[in-house]
Amino acid sequence: MSDRIIKPLGKRRSLTSELIEQLRGQILNGTLTSGQQLPTEQELVRSADVSRTVVREAVAALKADGLVITRQGVGAFVAPNAGAAPFRISSEEMETLEEVINVLELRMAVEIEMAGTAARRREPEDIVAMQECLNRIDAYLDTGEDATEPDFELHTAIAKATKNPQFRRFIDFLGKHMIPPHDLVPKFAAGRTEDEVREHQAELLRQTQVEHREIVEAIADGNERLAREVTRRHLANSIERHRRLLKHN
Repeated sequence: MSDRIIKPLGKRRSLTSELIEQLRGQILNGTLTSGQQLPTEQELVRSADVSRTVVREAVAALKADGLVITRQGVGAFVAPNAGAAPFRISSEEMETLEEVINVLELRMAVEIEMAGTAARRREPEDIVAMQECLNRIDAYLDTGEDATEPDFELHTAIAKATKNPQFRRFIDFLGKHMIPPHDLVPKFAAGRTEDEVREHQAELLRQTQVEHREIVEAIADGNERLAREVTRRHLANSIERHRRLLKHN
């Protein structure tokens, strides 16, 4: 099979992400059709000028997205109905304030009820897990590090506390991209000094952490109504904070 459809990759972004993007594009635009075999691992390594690890990670990601199926000892093939791309949120989409707001609105539709359900069904170990996440976020904020990972783990802990696996699946499906990017404020803080940007960013994160604690406290108290309300307020506040940032650009 010809491997000319894949171009050598650059060095600007993740090589795995670039290969995924190229292969996904070839599938969605019909260059690679349903049932057609992808170039072999060796062909992709040569044509994209990447390692076998990059190729395997890219194929695994496309398989997880439902675009590719694999047959042991044979290779990877375009999945049936692959043109109907599954819903997903990519890091590239989350580079705009508008898309961050869109995702926050989507989260509001699910997480309000998720918090109320967690308040009704939580167990002591669930609250311990949430508190550990809050502590980790605090530690990251103290050092100025990106707190995306512990922030996402907090939402995962709340989803687990519902005892409804579908909430957990939804949070896992959205992935870490559901959390507004750490560097979003610096990107859209035109006209501000570096110190002003840093302080503004820190203040936003502190406000977010205060709201996180309110959610966990309501869940720990078993107060369903309050858990829903503080979650709604947290997400609404986050949307408004990003809208204000959008207005200043």
